Amino acid sequence: MKKGFTIIELVIVISVLIILIAIAIPRMKGMQDSGNIVKVKGELQTLQAAMESYYNNAVTPHVYIPSSTSPCATYFNSATPAAIINSLYDPFGATSTTEYDELTNGAYYAFASVGTGTNLSSFTISSTGVVTVGSGNVCVTNGSGC
Repeated sequence: MKKGFTIIELVIVISVLIILIAIAIPRMKGMQDSGNIVKVKGELQTLQAAMESYYNNAVTPHVYIPSSTSPCATYFNSATPAAIINSLYDPFGATSTTEYDELTNGAYYAFASVGTGTNLSSFTISSTGVVTVGSGNVCVTNGSGC
């Protein structure tokens, strides 16, 4: 009697492996997104602290930086006293060097990430500080709505 596997046994084993892989891959993507969301929230809090420091220590005190899609490169990295951050990049951005978006209306500000959403087209801040973001977007503000 020969020892070994039959074709049917091999097909069954390969089928089971394919099913397990098909189940595992989406879960790994979800775990990566969850990890990036945690990273984004931490970095947005860092940007919020940098904004408050800028507000209190800028050449013209008590002024927030203007709205920008590159607040680190444009303002924080050249601030005096120096901000203790380098450019922070949105892991959900279009490129690996996409910074977080920032909006301000003079009295209120908000930083946002695309997050698991598709874009930041609905990212707005009202005159009363109410922030609107799209589904899946992540933000922090000194107003409300995030």
